[in-house]
Amino acid sequence: MGGVNGKEWSIQEIARKAGTTSRTLRHYGDLGLLAPSRIGSNGYRYYDQDALVRLQRILLLRELGLSLPVIGELLEGERDPAAALRTHLRLLEQERERIARQIASVRTTLHKTERGEELMAEEVFDGFDHTRHEEEVSRRWGRDAYEKGDRWWRSLTEAQRKGFLKEHEDIARDWGRAHGAGAAADGERAQDIARRHVAWLSTTTDVGRSYVIGIGQMYVDDPRFGVNYDQHGDGTAVFVRDALTVYAERHLPDSAGDASTGSGVCRE
Repeated sequence: MGGVNGKEWSIQEIARKAGTTSRTLRHYGDLGLLAPSRIGSNGYRYYDQDALVRLQRILLLRELGLSLPVIGELLEGERDPAAALRTHLRLLEQERERIARQIASVRTTLHKTERGEELMAEEVFDGFDHTRHEEEVSRRWGRDAYEKGDRWWRSLTEAQRKGFLKEHEDIARDWGRAHGAGAAADGERAQDIARRHVAWLSTTTDVGRSYVIGIGQMYVDDPRFGVNYDQHGDGTAVFVRDALTVYAERHLPDSAGDASTGSGVCRE
């Protein structure tokens, strides 16, 4: 008890340091997300170092937009909290680098605008592109996959990019509505959305069965992508995976296809 060094903090101390409230911490406890290390004779809850680490994970996942039930499932499945924290640390470091580029870009734009100097498009939009998932795509489908998808994305006009993203937003919203209405993953409604989703994935190339099934599984396994669907209702990412799997098995050839666009990954 008391974590590594036996130190404990009261619920009021933790709430103050974490920028939250005692009521929120008690709510986390009632949901089974954050149990106190002990409850004092005065009824106050106390938290040890292990609880602090768990609370940090909860707050980090909340910042990703995940719901509390989804966070509970993720925490329940974690066998190595340190490994999970290392993964999240890499994400935060990548985001910090991207934001730093945006800050530098805005500063350059402001400086040149005030001086009446000519702007360079590369300077204006540095840090605003989709390359934050470069490592992810390269690891899953190879460096050539990322580079091809990157060239395709950069070839689009601003209106085309917005249209591409808007199409996915519409599809994600329709997934949430279908799931909320209790539609079956193999039913007509879900399968029509799956058809649109696969067409969206196939914008620049043909995709095969294994690719679509793999994409669907990634939506469930990786909260960075699953949040695009679960924000429209808890459990929607699983619904999307199941419906895409049914569609792929019914309609797509048993080949990986050319997954090199990364269209289902690097721009979500």
